[in-house]
Amino acid sequence: MSDLFKKAISLGLGLTVVSKEKIEKTVDDLVKRGELAPGESKALVERLMERGDEEQGQLKRVIHEQVKRVLQEVGVPSESDVTSLEQRVAVLEKKLAELGQTPQLQPDVSPAPLEVPPPHKGNEIE
Repeated sequence: MSDLFKKAISLGLGLTVVSKEKIEKTVDDLVKRGELAPGESKALVERLMERGDEEQGQLKRVIHEQVKRVLQEVGVPSESDVTSLEQRVAVLEKKLAELGQTPQLQPDVSPAPLEVPPPHKGNEIE
């Protein structure tokens, strides 16, 4: 049984995607073939499920850290950055309100297009 368990452990991330039913079926097949004692089957299923849960947790942590690193690299602000900025804006708005001023956004003013006179047509007299 220890060799079987070692093989199962060596599956690594494969255990994270195997359902309990599939593990139970595989262990039952081992019992039927005489490769595993019936009394050991339940313990093996439990150990394999625990190992799968551990692997899944590790995978989630790795993915979380990678996503966090990539977001930092591309400059996406963190939740705490946004919260901090929101608090600062609230303080500034409060100070403006105390001064009797309301914040006004600057309108997006584009300069008017230049008027271009029509082209002259040859020898016309104006």
